[in-house]
Amino acid sequence: MKTKKIKFMCTAFRDGFQSCFGARVLSKDYLPVVAEAVKAGFDNIESGGGASFQSAFFYNNENAFDIMDQFRKIAGPKVNLQTLARGVNVVALDSQSSDMIALHAKLFKKHGVSTIRNFDALNDPENLKYSADCIKKAGLKHQLCIAAMSLPPGATGAHTAEFYEDRLKKFIRAKIPFDSLCFKDASGTSVPSVVYDTIVRAKKLVGAKCPIEYHSHETAGVGLACYLAAIEAGATIVDLSLAPVSGGTCQPDVATLWHALRGSDYELDCDIDAVMRVEEALKEALSPYFLPPEALHADPRIPWSPMPGGALTANTQMLRDNGLMDKYGDIIVAMEEVVRKGGFGTSVTPVSQFYFQQAFNNVMQGPWKKIAEGYGKMVLGYFGKTPVAPDKEVVKIAAEQLGLKPTKEPVLSINDKNPNKSRKHYEQMLRDAGLPITDENVFIAAACGDKGINFLLGKGKVGVRYKEQPKIKADNYQVTVSGETFDVKLNGNKAVVNGREYDISVAVPGIKSKSQPVITTGSATSVTAGTPGLVTQILVAEGDTVTAGQNLCVLEVMKMETFTKAPGNGRVQKICVKKGDTVKTGDLLFELG
Repeated sequence: MKTKKIKFMCTAFRDGFQSCFGARVLSKDYLPVVAEAVKAGFDNIESGGGASFQSAFFYNNENAFDIMDQFRKIAGPKVNLQTLARGVNVVALDSQSSDMIALHAKLFKKHGVSTIRNFDALNDPENLKYSADCIKKAGLKHQLCIAAMSLPPGATGAHTAEFYEDRLKKFIRAKIPFDSLCFKDASGTSVPSVVYDTIVRAKKLVGAKCPIEYHSHETAGVGLACYLAAIEAGATIVDLSLAPVSGGTCQPDVATLWHALRGSDYELDCDIDAVMRVEEALKEALSPYFLPPEALHADPRIPWSPMPGGALTANTQMLRDNGLMDKYGDIIVAMEEVVRKGGFGTSVTPVSQFYFQQAFNNVMQGPWKKIAEGYGKMVLGYFGKTPVAPDKEVVKIAAEQLGLKPTKEPVLSINDKNPNKSRKHYEQMLRDAGLPITDENVFIAAACGDKGINFLLGKGKVGVRYKEQPKIKADNYQVTVSGETFDVKLNGNKAVVNGREYDISVAVPGIKSKSQPVITTGSATSVTAGTPGLVTQILVAEGDTVTAGQNLCVLEVMKMETFTKAPGNGRVQKICVKKGDTVKTGDLLFELG
């Protein structure tokens, strides 16, 4: 019997980087490897979208549109370059208006994309219909994606083969156009038997001519077993990655599945020797980067707390940045209750981030003392209809804390009535910053907010993590900061950096440092940071009179905005931080008199 060829989508350059590095990889380092992959015959490559769009601006100080153009130039005209979109959220964590969703499709077509894989974390047809129409209207192929996972043990009500079959029927009845179908399990928690049954049912609904693709992660240790089940059930293409960004929190490796299919009725459609050469090139290209240890192995806790591989390291990177990595284990444990009470939205962006943010708050501030805005809006209905009804008490707490009523109004309808989500609003942001108004700049402002504006103003920063540089010899070091390497020689109270001498004398104890304000005593009231974060807005000026509970500044913590409030009535005597400062718990922010 002749073996059946199984095609694969190479995810290394998007999901692989997202899963292992939080997408903090510079394009100059990996684009040469893309060229090697094309030479090796890779004809389906995931090239962008999803979290990598924002990460380019947030952490890499690169323009995602420029990267897309370079990708297409390297790949040539025939390779299928696919990006990831999140329905009404497109490539942002927050949902967008109709004009931004249409602009997303137009720009991704303009910048070389062939196919957009499009999913909604709640599997709500209302959240996919318009974006699918825009993708097709722009001349792109639309891959309809059903978001999958397994519920924590003991939980029931969704994420079964029957549930996915019902969702697919709803998508078909909604007349959502699609060229192919994908089942995407971002947490890698699906059970192989459910994967098999799901794809068998899907094939009966979409017919033999519609390609069915399967995507999972090894995060829970069952990814490869699910791939074999998907292939046996009739999937014709699967998502695979390349070492060193394969296995662990990412997709199975091309070579791993190639080996697993040996002697079976199926054969992976590739030149395995050429694949191995590409892997060696990628290992060399990524060798300077710090690869977090949690990215390298499966975690048996994940079926109870389905943290996606693609979000896991992004979150641990932020925990490291804020000195909170010791809280990671507690946050993962806390996530189980958050999932159980949240309505069973699939643990994929942005819902996975909502789960993590709420678990983070429950650990840092006490269970349900602080509702994360995204999680709260989700249980209240502002991101669409959850698969099952969320916990009533959590809904009540969210409504009280956020000052919002539960809603059943479609997301697009809500956003299209919001002037702060309109194209005019983003054009005004650009105008206020003195930036040119182009389609690309408008979309960057919509998807990336103030960080996008800062990038366009040339104020972006590189947040890439490299391996610790080895010590050269006594008192001589190489230090890498924001991607730039410096030769440093220490000599007493002097440091020579790239040949230039600096005084590094340590201040005498008791002398106040200008950069580290000392908390005052007496009648002044000190307002300190309750959590580590980035100062994104200062809402008062020195001399202002404030009242108890008034917002003084905004801190960004784990991609969440947290307001620091006045503890009582008073006058702002001193502002001790500025916009863009990174603060730690207990750092002085304001002095009130």
